[in-house]
Amino acid sequence: MKFNIITFGCKVNQYESNMMEENMLSSNFFYEENKDLADIIIVNTCSVTNVADKKCLKMIRRIRRKKPDSLLVVAGCSSQNNQEVYKKLDIDILIGNKDKSRIADIIKEYIKTEKRYVKFYNERGLEFEDMQINDYNHNRAFIKIEDGCDNFCSYCIIPYVRGSVRSKDFSKVISEAKSLADHNHKEIVLTGIHTGHYLNNNHDLTDLINELSKIDNILRIRISSIEITELNDKFLSMLEKNKKVCDHLHIPLQAGSDEILKRMNRKYDLKYYEDKINRIRSIRPDISITTDIIVGFPYETDELFNSTLEFAKKMNFSKIHVFPYSKREGTSAAIMPNQVDDKIKKIRVKKLMELSDKLEKEYYDKFKGKDLDILIEECDNNVSIGHTSNYLMVTLNECLTVGEIYKRTL
Repeated sequence: MKFNIITFGCKVNQYESNMMEENMLSSNFFYEENKDLADIIIVNTCSVTNVADKKCLKMIRRIRRKKPDSLLVVAGCSSQNNQEVYKKLDIDILIGNKDKSRIADIIKEYIKTEKRYVKFYNERGLEFEDMQINDYNHNRAFIKIEDGCDNFCSYCIIPYVRGSVRSKDFSKVISEAKSLADHNHKEIVLTGIHTGHYLNNNHDLTDLINELSKIDNILRIRISSIEITELNDKFLSMLEKNKKVCDHLHIPLQAGSDEILKRMNRKYDLKYYEDKINRIRSIRPDISITTDIIVGFPYETDELFNSTLEFAKKMNFSKIHVFPYSKREGTSAAIMPNQVDDKIKKIRVKKLMELSDKLEKEYYDKFKGKDLDILIEECDNNVSIGHTSNYLMVTLNECLTVGEIYKRTL
């Protein structure tokens, strides 16, 4: 039978979908690029915002209309978060975030019994679900090293659908990285729901990075995202010495106002954030620092938004990922008074995105005429595309070997 996987959301979901693909292939199913021709369709859902939920549900309903006889499998954060909604849909296999590593066995059991399969777990307190990928389907290979979050930011539903913090066995991460390196993956991206909270057998994230750096064929180690509070002295010392760590950190800010940060239940203030960014730049002056900012959080006045705008300018980020605040039922922010009108959110999003575009261009321009190492990720019609260590996307008018790193003048 032929299968297709549709993935919504974050790098963790992308990793898990890649793992499910390997699991299905090793169980004698065949991958079909065109979902309309697949017998089995797996949808890996996202619930980070209301918009994400709506997109997932729209896709699932569309699949069922177009492919009434297909075997439809739904998993992920949106199904975990909206169990009763999904149970009412015509879905053959319905799970949350647990048991993705068993997807092929669950499908085989369904084919044998033709009995609908619905199973959810209480995500809080679960053990880490072991997953391993031998060959990632992109040149930058992800490794999921952690799952869950215990921060409970007031706007976020993820701790409820992903559960508490748990980490992958240290030796298994190293083993997976070696396997990926053997398949010519030169860049490893460490990812998780709260990657910086990695801890296993007294080994933290810094220990893990140092050990991964000993693998000769891995030339770059990238961290998908890390909180400012997790950039401790040990990590910063490693950042200074370890040249395999990419010249790029994604460090969420979320708001440039101490008042809003407190209402968000973030664990730092602006001074702490600024001091730590300045320290990072004293170690690596040209590092790319990207961030996330939420616009239109409850109580955000024009004055407080302008504070965010000015702080973002001051921090001189190389890119800002801007998100309008999305009310999530079950979070404390959803019942706060002083919710911001959607029209105002749109205006503020536009202003912040304009700033992001300006900062991104200024950062890129700093490297014009400089030699940079570029990991080639695709080549078509004599045009190669890849990323530098500091995550600049570069287009080259020559056909280079995908997966290799080349030095070129920007």
